[in-house]
Amino acid sequence: MELLNLPTFDYKLQKKDGKLYIFDQLRKKYLFLTPEEWVRQHFVNYLITHLAYPKSLIKLESGLSYNNVQKRTDIQVFDRSGQLFMIIECKAPYVALTQAVFEQVAQYNHSLRSPYVVITNGMSQYCCQTNWETFQIDFLENLPLFP
Repeated sequence: MELLNLPTFDYKLQKKDGKLYIFDQLRKKYLFLTPEEWVRQHFVNYLITHLAYPKSLIKLESGLSYNNVQKRTDIQVFDRSGQLFMIIECKAPYVALTQAVFEQVAQYNHSLRSPYVVITNGMSQYCCQTNWETFQIDFLENLPLFP
């Protein structure tokens, strides 16, 4: 896997039947190592280790329904009262963060109504804040502090 523009960490890899797996510290199991999973595990570590987001308030690959179609967010972060605080869409490092990626996560957020949305490919990231009363969307320089 390639180096990302995220802090490295002591990840655990395991080879089984010629395939590589990475240990997921939240789900406490090894997952097949895809480029997207590589980004997701690095980003989760970044949230927990460097931004002090509580790991107990982070949920991975959570389902949602949009236009009667089942979808799934990569990462959801909840605040201390259990309200959705942030959704994060992870892409492989070689996937450009285009308008289509923004539209994908915006569709998810139309149902979820999270105040913050992040997209990342491990090389770059964008964070938006949505004011649901005015429908104003602002791009932020950095991820917000955990409330």
